[in-house]
Amino acid sequence: MKFGVSTFITDQGISPTSLGVALEERSFDSLFIAEHSHIPVDRQTPYPGGGELPGMYYRTLDPFVALTAIGVVTERLLLGTGIALIPQRDPIITAKEVASLDLISGGRVILGIGVGWNREEMRNHGTNPSTRGRLTDERLRAMRELWTSERAEFHGEFVNLDPVFAWPKPVQRPHPPIYVGGGEGAFPRVAQLGDAWLANSASPQELGPQIERLRALAEREVPVTVYAASDDPGQVEGYIGLGVERLLLYLPTMPERETLEYLDRLAEVAARYR
Repeated sequence: MKFGVSTFITDQGISPTSLGVALEERSFDSLFIAEHSHIPVDRQTPYPGGGELPGMYYRTLDPFVALTAIGVVTERLLLGTGIALIPQRDPIITAKEVASLDLISGGRVILGIGVGWNREEMRNHGTNPSTRGRLTDERLRAMRELWTSERAEFHGEFVNLDPVFAWPKPVQRPHPPIYVGGGEGAFPRVAQLGDAWLANSASPQELGPQIERLRALAEREVPVTVYAASDDPGQVEGYIGLGVERLLLYLPTMPERETLEYLDRLAEVAARYR
């Protein structure tokens, strides 16, 4: 079992560089950070967690800027987005950012992606919420072409690229792994475009049958990483029993001193099961 951390990096919590160093010192294998470009003031979309939207959603740093800073001060830590909102991102720029970070970090990028939930947020990016799934799939396919082809070309419903040159290419071949976030509605995307499923906070009891259905659909042993996983020993042991590849233990967004104390406790849990 591998152990990483998932969190929201904001302007009110520990700095990205201090967090990265602390995670590597405590032998975590990865960090996955959330993304929201902004939060509309007039918001009708309910928060999936229920209740009021937590303030950290309003204040996230750009994930690729933050991960680049972390990559410079670490050597082994895997640098993940958890998740990058592909319906809100230009595919050419995103492909460039991912490839550049993979080069700078020596091949340590994991691209966690999703279709998003905040309809007002995505509309501000010119995205129709009703077609965001198809848009995401096309942008991922276009990005793969940009990463792997000398003369990249793509023609689809939403993305059209006549032949282009795009460098740098990623260090990882054919490209950094794509971890697809979402529930069972994302399973076709995982099967067709993903290297792993990024399951969001599902309990072991929920996750077991879902993994079976995903692998039956994909016709392969899809690796599973659990995002924002509980550090409860019973839950951790349940994930181990399912053969989950990685747990991303959830780290609340806090100032540095409180963060380091919290990480010490998470590191003790991880050490118990490695």
